Amino acid sequence: MISVEIKGVKLQFETDPSNFSPNHIDAGTLAMLSAAEFSQQDKILDLGCGYGVVGILAGKLIGGEKVLLCDASESAVTQARLNAERNGLPGLDIRLSDGFQDVPENDWTLILSNPPYHEDFSIPKRFIEGGFRKLAPGGKLMMVTKRLDWYKNKLISVFGGVKVQEIQGYYVFTAEKRSVSVRKKEKKAPALSKKLQRKQRKRTGTATL
Repeated sequence: MISVEIKGVKLQFETDPSNFSPNHIDAGTLAMLSAAEFSQQDKILDLGCGYGVVGILAGKLIGGEKVLLCDASESAVTQARLNAERNGLPGLDIRLSDGFQDVPENDWTLILSNPPYHEDFSIPKRFIEGGFRKLAPGGKLMMVTKRLDWYKNKLISVFGGVKVQEIQGYYVFTAEKRSVSVRKKEKKAPALSKKLQRKQRKRTGTATL
């Protein structure tokens, strides 16, 4: 049994040897949670929930009805459900889902994930691309890994930008799904060539004579 206090909330988790980080709360998960901010207006998805740390904490802070946990592992989902009951959230929505496969909702304001970064990039690629589609405008995707370059470049290519924080040897990424109108405003007009600039100055000068 793991007993821990996160963001002032005391929690207990029973784990199984088949679960990720069965003997203690993963340091990367704790790093991501230290950077995360939860609001009563949020609708939160714990993507790849494991035995439920992120989603159960979110449920305790903002209400279980605003939170969904999912994982592709039957063992993880079973353990997360037991832990939700143990921590006073028996009705928490916890689904067996390979990524977003059984998550039809597309209005999440915050998606949090600690993806399997020691393997190839196929799973985080799906999480990032799917996360962009599933977020509401203004919603954010948070991920934590020990790798920087691929995740930073991928998040920028999909979201147009990313905030990176280095916490306790981990990289915590936060990418926001900006609205189309905001993106258009941020696009700068192409710079004029020197020749066109001279012509423009000449026209302006003539007009003021």
